[in-house]
Amino acid sequence: METQEKTFRNYDQSDATAAVRDHYKKMRQNQTYDYVRRMKKKYLTYDTPMNLWDAFVKLNDLIDVSDPDLDLPNIQHLAQSAEAIRKDNRPDWMQLVGLIHDLGKMLYIKGCDEDGTSQNEQWGLVGDIFVVGAALPDTLVYPEFNKLNPDMANPRYNTPTGIYPENCGLDQLELAWGHDEYLYQVLKHHPGNKLPLEGMVMIRYHSFYPWHTGGSYTALMNDQDVQYKKWINDFNQYDLYSKSQITYDLDEIKSYYAPIADKYLGSDNIYF
Repeated sequence: METQEKTFRNYDQSDATAAVRDHYKKMRQNQTYDYVRRMKKKYLTYDTPMNLWDAFVKLNDLIDVSDPDLDLPNIQHLAQSAEAIRKDNRPDWMQLVGLIHDLGKMLYIKGCDEDGTSQNEQWGLVGDIFVVGAALPDTLVYPEFNKLNPDMANPRYNTPTGIYPENCGLDQLELAWGHDEYLYQVLKHHPGNKLPLEGMVMIRYHSFYPWHTGGSYTALMNDQDVQYKKWINDFNQYDLYSKSQITYDLDEIKSYYAPIADKYLGSDNIYF
């Protein structure tokens, strides 16, 4: 694991592409409290019915520009995560979470360049997320870009707890807009969803690296978040360390996971 930690998530300028650095610069410049509120109002409309597998296949055309580790379509990363979890004989619901945890990235089919939610502009879609409405910590990737965020000039937002009460808990925070929150809200509003709380937490917070890995935002945590962090760190070993150039046959993936998906999400369309 020590060797892996040195291999993955290497954002040094000499190793990461210019596109990754530019992505995080735009993310820091544009992801403000007001922006996040606008995106929720715009995209959490639950008006696009889609079969789970049709949504899954949409990711075959998307490569995550924020990821310095992998240049395969995102659909293959999901298969890698799920199969790693399956190999370790973890619960079937967790295998399914591995398969769908990035499914919110299919938002790009509804998105646009202006919002950063398109295939060309992904700064409102992917990348490590952070709290909006509070000071940006130096545990973020490329912390030198923090000063570019307009909210950091606003006294309401530029303190460690910002607009939030101390120990209010993660579930009360507004986080940078992206695929995590989008999929979490879609599944939360899906009548057939039977995923356990652990799975929903893994989906919602797996990109919240400044918190679960960087150790920031402790003043905003409550007792429940301690358990959240354990679940997230358990899941993220499969999200991060499963990345490779191995690819999977998608028909075979579907044949195994379809019954599990029906068990926890039902067979009805999901409204994105």
